[in-house]
Order: sequence, then structure tokens, then C-alpha cells
Amino acid sequence: MTEREGVDAVTFSALAKRLGVSQAAPYRHFKDREELLAAVATKAFRETGEELRQKLRRRTKKSPLALIAHTYLELGLTRKALYRLMYASHILGRSPATSELYRAADEGFDLILAAIDPALDEMARRRFALKFWTSLHGIVMLAEEGILPPKIHKISVKELADELVRDTEIAIAAAGGR
Repeated sequence: MTEREGVDAVTFSALAKRLGVSQAAPYRHFKDREELLAAVATKAFRETGEELRQKLRRRTKKSPLALIAHTYLELGLTRKALYRLMYASHILGRSPATSELYRAADEGFDLILAAIDPALDEMARRRFALKFWTSLHGIVMLAEEGILPPKIHKISVKELADELVRDTEIAIAAAGGR
């Protein structure tokens, strides 16, 4: 339902109808729509994190940052509504830092942080991870909306992500990392 019709289409009545249960059934599991959406986002963060961990454990020629970039790019461009729920909705922003949703989202950032050379000091690692993540998110959102500037349409989104990875890795090496 979320992927076809977007997050706004998710209502308890639509969910009950789709599942073939009574209108009251969803309320037995979730107090309101926000709690339902938070549960969906939490599950998505956890599944994405697990997918990334599996990819990072495999031997590959791609760097950890490249694997992360391409995984997020694929998620953002193939499961747009889910990506928007995770990263472009109020659900995460309104969740307390102690919530299961917030912790699940943090796990994804921690994977990016782990891909940054541990020889760097903690603040430098966090800054590189944050710059990488925000730039990657920007690429995904602009590509998903179809609003990348016309002058760069000859550059594919994949190439743009690859350049982000390369530039980040060069900056990390220049900062004293590997």
C-alpha cells in the first residue's frame, strides 16, 4: 500500500480493508496512525541495516562506502515511498532519541561511521560520516524527485554516487586516514 499510494494513503481503515479484518483490529496493535508508521519505518531501517551488514561482510572490490552508497541509492529510487517515510517524513524527527525507531535509524548511521577510518579522531569520523550521509541523501532525493539540474543530466545518478564515494575517500586519506 505504501509503495503504490504513498504514506498519506496509509490509514487504519484502508489497512483493515486490505487485510480483511475489522476496522477496530489495527487499534489492538497500534494506538494511532503515527505508531503504525513508526513501526513500518523501524522495520525498514532494521531490514536496510541487515542488508548492508550482509553486503559489508562479503568480499568485494567495492569499498564499504560504495556498498553503502549504492544500497541507499537503490532503496531510494526503487522504494520511494518507504525511503520518504524513513528519511523525509516527520516520523523520525518526532520520535524521542530513546525510541526503537530512533535506535534503528542510528544503526544505519553507525554503519557509515564504521566505514570511516578508525585511525581518525572521533569528531573527524563523525563529520565525514555526516557529510557523506547528507550528500548521499541529497543525491537520492533530487534524483527521486527528478530535479537534478539539467546541466548535469549527462552524469548518471550512479556516477554521481561513485564520485561522492571517491571524493569522501580522498578527503579521509588526506585527513590522515588510509
